Amino acid sequence: MNGAEDMVIRIRGLENRFGSHVVHEGLDLDMRRGEVLGVVGGSGTGKSVLLRSIVGLRRPDAGRIAVFGEEMTGIDEHRRAGLAARWGVMFQDGALFSSLTLRENVEVPLRGVEGLDPDTRRALADLKIAMVGLPLDAAETYPAALSGGMRKRAGLARALALDPEIVFLDEPTAGLDPIGASAFDRLMRDLVQALGLSVFLVTHDLDTLYALCDRVAVLAERRVLATGTLDEMLAVEHPWVRDYFHGPRGRAARKTSPNAPQAR
Repeated sequence: MNGAEDMVIRIRGLENRFGSHVVHEGLDLDMRRGEVLGVVGGSGTGKSVLLRSIVGLRRPDAGRIAVFGEEMTGIDEHRRAGLAARWGVMFQDGALFSSLTLRENVEVPLRGVEGLDPDTRRALADLKIAMVGLPLDAAETYPAALSGGMRKRAGLARALALDPEIVFLDEPTAGLDPIGASAFDRLMRDLVQALGLSVFLVTHDLDTLYALCDRVAVLAERRVLATGTLDEMLAVEHPWVRDYFHGPRGRAARKTSPNAPQAR
């Protein structure tokens, strides 16, 4: 496929405001089927707000969002629920329910599947737990007893529960040590390849960008300032983009990533 048919997310003229504070204004963005799109930007640029707008957790003040070719603005709840079953969301720190075990957390999306009996639901949850590299003996554990990395993986298992086409990741490696973050990046790379996922990735982690992303979208000045490959980002002259990609952390990420482009 190509052209419009290849776009799983299309955003035009998006506006988000909180009172008099304008977060997004005239924001346009496309995401292609099968790609990993990294969304970066400084604090307050509305990266997570953008994600929440796409998945319907926030109603934008203006603009249009289409997912799988369906306009999300004004869509009825039944149709929205059908579309939502085709994506999964992993929030920061996993956003697990503290009163539920790891397995019960993963089962939450499965409970909405009509005709799915408890035994099958449990088996599917255990499959997703194994898929993200967690030991099955952790399934009965409550979130408070899990490490930060395990909570991240549990949140990912829940996001994958319904075999989604798109996975939204909100700062998936935030708070992890470098070894844990690198392990999570490898896991995501393997899952993207094995499952053919499209991934919308909000992150500030340059190592994750270089490990996973096909393209990057930079949020600045209330809009998407630039989109392109990591190689193309190195040529952008905007001060924030240059500081981000050419600064010490950017140079270190390029040095440690075997496929990273080099600054010219």
